[in-house]
Amino acid sequence: MNTLYSRKFLIFLLFVFVALNIFADEDKTIDPLWKKAMEIHQRAIVIDSHVDTPLAFSRGVNIGVRDDSVEVDLVKMKEGGVDAAFFAVFISNDDDDKHPSKDALQIIDRIYKQVEKNSDKAEMAFSVADIERIEKSGKRAILIGMENGSPVEDSLELLRIYYRLGVRYVTLTHNYHNSISDSSTAFHGKWYGLSPFGVDMVKEMNRLGMMIDVSHISDRAFYEVLKYSTSPVIATHSCCRAICDVNRNMSDEMIKELAKHGGVIQINFYSGFLSPEFKAKSDENYEEVIPSVKEIRSKYRDDKDAYWDHMVKIWKESSPESPEIDILMNHIDHVVKLVGVDHVGLGSDFDGAGNFPKGLQDISGYPVITYNLLKRGYSEEDILKILGGNLLRVFRENEKQRTE
Repeated sequence: MNTLYSRKFLIFLLFVFVALNIFADEDKTIDPLWKKAMEIHQRAIVIDSHVDTPLAFSRGVNIGVRDDSVEVDLVKMKEGGVDAAFFAVFISNDDDDKHPSKDALQIIDRIYKQVEKNSDKAEMAFSVADIERIEKSGKRAILIGMENGSPVEDSLELLRIYYRLGVRYVTLTHNYHNSISDSSTAFHGKWYGLSPFGVDMVKEMNRLGMMIDVSHISDRAFYEVLKYSTSPVIATHSCCRAICDVNRNMSDEMIKELAKHGGVIQINFYSGFLSPEFKAKSDENYEEVIPSVKEIRSKYRDDKDAYWDHMVKIWKESSPESPEIDILMNHIDHVVKLVGVDHVGLGSDFDGAGNFPKGLQDISGYPVITYNLLKRGYSEEDILKILGGNLLRVFRENEKQRTE
């Protein structure tokens, strides 16, 4: 038995073990579909396009060991059969005018240090070829995405530097308008779409081969991105507005246009974007913790890391009961029925959202999705696309656009 075969066999056994443990409390009978699901999962290149785990790095988390304080570490990634993940360099819009490039560079450095510390388990990836090579080695591929483009600081020179450092997509803004784009969750448009610099940035990202992330941006900004971009774009962590009517989600018309331009919507696992019932109850509960939120905001005004640690804790503690996994599958089904299977993938928002469907409390739960896709009648070819193939296609098409 050669080394590669041995490794693959051990990984397969690990998937089965995880699957049995995930469902041990729900059903003692082993569904015969599980074996087939785990075999498909093993063959797939499974990619999560958005995790916020770098938020925890400042408090000493080591992703090389199991750590229940985070939803993503390399141990749980392996258990979940997740081969690659984009680690988000998240910068709050509150810091847009405070030279956020320094904070972004510090987070990038922390990501590199985590991977260097655990070089036996993970490698940095910068291309589709890197992901494919690292997956074959049995390690996890770690990539970088920037959530909120403000660290670019209106400088295409800085944008190019971020590309050289490994940033492979930029979410143009976050919850408020910035100097690049209007946000989906802020009132009253600032640019009523993209700013003039935002248009230049879209064109330069195309030239670099850097993917444009349309999650968080306003509807008008989304259509302007499609107008100016010559490469397919991605929504790295968004859901369907037709099922859960929140501004952060994408309307059917937006999903159709995204698909028409060759793009992919990566379904967010956050319960508040998936389930309208959860969203309503969550909003009700949040009213009760507003005093605590104000206290934390005041107490940790100058300590962003501590602020986000406490905020995530509040989100988790104030969350209603998690919905069933079916609600996530419904969003996938909706996209497939609307535009076909080539335009949907997975972007969990782990370590940044707080509540996820049952069975997906952390990244080790990914096999649950494969099983449920199979259960709903998806073919192996379609499942491989959803788990990572569609994102790889968009990534590859952006790479082809790169010019020196």
